[in-house]
Amino acid sequence: MIVDLPNTSTAAVSKRLVKLRSDTGAMALSRVLTLVVVVDEAEAEDAIDVANDASRQHPCRIIVVVMGNRRGSARLDGQIRVGGDAGASEVVVLRLYGPLAKHGRSVVTPLLLADSPIVVWWPTDGPKDPAADPIGAMAQRRITDSARASIAPRATLKRLAASYAPGDTDLAWSRVTLWRALLAAALDQPPFEPVTAATVVAAPDSPSGELLAGWLAARLRCPVSLPRARQGTGIISVRLERASGSVDLVRPLDGNTAMLRQPGQPDRTLALHHRSDAECLADELRRLDPDEVYAEALTTGLAGVRRSSRTASEAVRAGVAPSPAEAEEATQRLRREARAAGSSAMVEKMPMPADGADTETVKKAAATQLAEAKERRS
Repeated sequence: MIVDLPNTSTAAVSKRLVKLRSDTGAMALSRVLTLVVVVDEAEAEDAIDVANDASRQHPCRIIVVVMGNRRGSARLDGQIRVGGDAGASEVVVLRLYGPLAKHGRSVVTPLLLADSPIVVWWPTDGPKDPAADPIGAMAQRRITDSARASIAPRATLKRLAASYAPGDTDLAWSRVTLWRALLAAALDQPPFEPVTAATVVAAPDSPSGELLAGWLAARLRCPVSLPRARQGTGIISVRLERASGSVDLVRPLDGNTAMLRQPGQPDRTLALHHRSDAECLADELRRLDPDEVYAEALTTGLAGVRRSSRTASEAVRAGVAPSPAEAEEATQRLRREARAAGSSAMVEKMPMPADGADTETVKKAAATQLAEAKERRS
C-alpha cells in the first residue's frame, strides 16, 4: 500500500502512520532500528529497493530523505509505504524542496523511532565529513558507498580517511568480506610462514581493491602493491608471497568462482560471487559498534599501499601476480574432473541388472552411455 501526502508536514505524516497501524493491525512492531537514506531523486527508487531487501533481515523504519529542487518555495511531499511495498517494515519517503532541503535533520527527527539506534546511508555521493553532517551526527553508524561516488575512488577514500570518526563505514568494505575470509582461512593452514609481500589486482574503479590492499598492509605489515587491470570490475586476484611459495586467489573476469592455489595442496575452486548492495547493507546493519578493522585499513593501511605503475598484464608477465587466464583454464579443468568423478561414482553405484550380467560389462556399458551423452552435449 502506498499513501501519498503532497504538501504536508511531519506531524501529518506521523498521524497518518498511527492511523494506518490502527487500520491494518500490527505493522513491524519489532523494528530494531531506524534507517535514514539520504539520496537524490534520480536514485531514490533503486535505494528504496535495496533498503527493502536489507530490512527483511533487520526490520526497521526506513526514512528516505529525497533532496529535490532547491529552488522555489519550501515544500514537503510525503509518502508512506506499507505491506508489500515496504519489505519487512514501513517506508516513509520525504521529498524536500526549496530552502527546506537544507534542514533534513529537522524534518527527520519527529519520525525517528524512540529508544532505537539510528543508521544513515548515503547510496551515492556522501558528505565530506559524514560524522559532521547534520543527519549523520544523529546516527550510531554512517554508511557511505565510495564505489558510487562521482569522484575517483582513491580520492573518495582519502577524504573518508581524513574525516574518519568511530561509526563510519563504507559498502566497498563489505564487498571484500568474502575475500578476507578466504585469505585468512588460507593463512590458517600450514606452513605457518610470514607473508613477505602481497599483490592485489583490481579494476581502476574499485575502491574495494584499495581497501583490501590496505587491510593486508595493516594486518600483515608487509609491502603491498596494487597494479590496475584494464578489464573487468572489482577485485581480480591476490597473491601472498611466502618462503615456501605463493598463495594465489584468483577470480576470473566477470566470474563468480575463484581458484585458490597454494604450495603442497591441490588447486581448489571456491564460490566467490559479486555481492549485491542489499547483501552489503544487511551486513553493515548487523553491527552498531565501530568497525576497528575497517578504521585500521582506511586510516593506516592505505598509506602503506604502493600504487604500482605496472598494469595487471605487466604484473603477470613479471611473475608478481597470478594469471586470470590460467586460473580460468584451471577452473574449467577442475570442473571437468569433478564431473568425471561424479560420473564414475554413479557408475560404481549402478545396481546389477536382473539378467545377472557381470560387473565389468555393466561398467563398460554405462561408461559408453556417459561418453555418448557427453558428446551430444558438446
